[in-house]
Amino acid sequence: MNMTAADIFSSIEKIRAQAPLVHNITNYVVMNTTANALLAIGASPVMAHAADEVEEMVSLSGALVINIGTLSPDWVEAMLYAARKAKELGRPVVFDPVGTGATTYRTGVAREILEEVSPEIIRGNASEIMALAGCRASTKGVDSTAASDSALDAARELNSRYGSVVSVSGEIDHIVDHTRVARVSNGHPMMTRVTGMGCCATALSGAFACVQEPFVAASMAMALMGVAGELAVQESGGPGSLQLHFFDVLYRITLDDIGRLLKVEVTA
Repeated sequence: MNMTAADIFSSIEKIRAQAPLVHNITNYVVMNTTANALLAIGASPVMAHAADEVEEMVSLSGALVINIGTLSPDWVEAMLYAARKAKELGRPVVFDPVGTGATTYRTGVAREILEEVSPEIIRGNASEIMALAGCRASTKGVDSTAASDSALDAARELNSRYGSVVSVSGEIDHIVDHTRVARVSNGHPMMTRVTGMGCCATALSGAFACVQEPFVAASMAMALMGVAGELAVQESGGPGSLQLHFFDVLYRITLDDIGRLLKVEVTA
């Protein structure tokens, strides 16, 4: 498989044309950020987490995104209701195990979600992916202390166990399924200074999952994140303006933008 700029832009055009509803059960810190990222690319976000309505909302959606950044028992219940309904209806589930490995409760919830409903895509940093797979991994709150390539074995283990495509973010992003690995070398260090960038990658994975199969969707989301970040940094004086320019770039990105900067390698 060779992923080209034209492939990615074609999928962006499909998202813009279809405006798929992406149901997010996500954290307080990033709700506004991820909603704006989805709107900028052309998707339609909804942030619904009440257990009484999540199953109905999933039935209206093209994909479900679950992010455990700010946990509570009520939200965990809603996440499980929504994920089970998504599976029943054949909607793709994207799971972000934020901070897995940091606390016993958080790690237990992440593993419960995996056991209950194998998501189509798992997207996290190296420490989260390693902890999720049961490897020894240290974290700094919700930040990774490991390089993305150190989590490749853990990603393969999760893929083998649950069938999920595993997207590991880092200086180089690695996206793993049972036969392929995509390596995305786009991005900029300043992106780590803006809260919610990883969560945006998860949300955008949900948007792409509405128009592509999971491995392609996860790879395209990470490529778009990296390219958009590089373009936004060129116009930014620091992290505050980077976030604003990042949304603008997502909104106006072109085939030429992607073609000039794209650095993706897919291997067996």
